[in-house]
Amino acid sequence: FEGQKRSTSGSSDAQTNGTIALHNIQRDVQMAGFGLPIPMADRDNASLNCNPSPSYDDGDPATPNLELFPLSIQNGAANASDSVTVRYSTTALGAVPVKITNPANATSFGLTVDNNIGCKDGDIALISQGTSCVMTAIADANGSPDTLINITLKNTTPPGGPIAIGAKLTCMGNWQAHQYTMVNNELQLDGSPIVAEIVNLQAQYGVSATATSNQVVQWVDATTGGIWENPTVANRNRIKAVRIVVIARNGLREKDDVTSVCTTAKGVVNNGPCAWDDADFDAAPMIDLSADADWQKYRYRAFETIIPLRNMIWSKDVL
Repeated sequence: FEGQKRSTSGSSDAQTNGTIALHNIQRDVQMAGFGLPIPMADRDNASLNCNPSPSYDDGDPATPNLELFPLSIQNGAANASDSVTVRYSTTALGAVPVKITNPANATSFGLTVDNNIGCKDGDIALISQGTSCVMTAIADANGSPDTLINITLKNTTPPGGPIAIGAKLTCMGNWQAHQYTMVNNELQLDGSPIVAEIVNLQAQYGVSATATSNQVVQWVDATTGGIWENPTVANRNRIKAVRIVVIARNGLREKDDVTSVCTTAKGVVNNGPCAWDDADFDAAPMIDLSADADWQKYRYRAFETIIPLRNMIWSKDVL
């Protein structure tokens, strides 16, 4: 009886942990891309068409560069867990493109714009001129919105210029990146553990046939060396959704094997539970828990969901 009681309570913990883990990831992924320049406000300088896609380096070697694209999957080596990076802004002001009214070159520390709507000191900003774009930060956004405004940048205009009259500046507020990883059987957010007994995380991109379509026609892994590891801008703009599974473990080690190999309809052999039913979809990602020699002596729960990237979906008319 005591053994059954421990198994039951452990399974309840796994249910709770898996639900919390997936909820946290889903909440952030739904925000992916929030704070990008409003697509319909400037169709000729749409941020998602920037090619190459820009990034911002704050000069601190301890922090990664800030990328522009809303979401990235980093494939786990040797069937290990994937990691998912989500990017969005916390500003409530909206990212409104404003016109640059004087030309600037790569030695310029300032720009003149027709107003400073939505700009604050410290904001991450995007300068866009057609598909040529750079990311920078605002040092001083002071000025009257009714006159020509001089905005001071923290650094000189990044490579990618010169910047012509008529290019657009968009302040994106506190643009940030959050990364979900699985380390030592814990789900971590930006390197800090948030949920225990999460033993695997896998993700796939849902891609459309063209950037201007929102219908997902294929599910793909960000396989190392494949075209989806570092997708081109054209392929990246086809990403419309992400499918994620987290595997939660009952922390009780049983005396006998209680979990066996699971094989999906597409023939994916998993050392652990199957990620999802792939009978009518592309092959599910492999779940491999065999790094722990006793993996079969634990019970697991799989939690999966599909999350639309709504800020990508809403931008289809300008891609």
